[in-house]
Amino acid sequence: MKKLLIILSIALVPLCMSGQESKQKNPLPIAKYNENVKLPLTAKERAQIIEVYGDSADKLVFNNPHQLKTIKHILRNRVEIKLITDQGSKKPCPKISEVYLFDDFEAEPKFNPNNFNPLKYDFNFYARGAAMYQVDNTNYYIIIKSQYQ
Repeated sequence: MKKLLIILSIALVPLCMSGQESKQKNPLPIAKYNENVKLPLTAKERAQIIEVYGDSADKLVFNNPHQLKTIKHILRNRVEIKLITDQGSKKPCPKISEVYLFDDFEAEPKFNPNNFNPLKYDFNFYARGAAMYQVDNTNYYIIIKSQYQ
């Protein structure tokens, strides 16, 4: 009986060891920034940041070079508003009304792509992949591109 336990233990040790091998996850690639993030803020971008960050905009964004670069990249390169009228090109996706609005912001009664501020919404800007949302009752779609593309 003792020999059987020893043989069984010896046979099971390699199986236990292989079960504990760590599975390597793919590391996140480095975020890619376009050259246009080196340019100064536009008046519209500055207003969008102030609208969201208020009195904390200087501390949290304007005086934080990395955060400022990240927000410029979001506003200039990663958020796209597309008008899709072709029914065949439309894809089912979440509505923008399903995305949380920060603080006391309210959705605009009538969507205007020129005044849209994506910083007011809790979009997952740091996800690995892209995301798409339909603006309720319109043919407008908000596309959030991955920072890794």
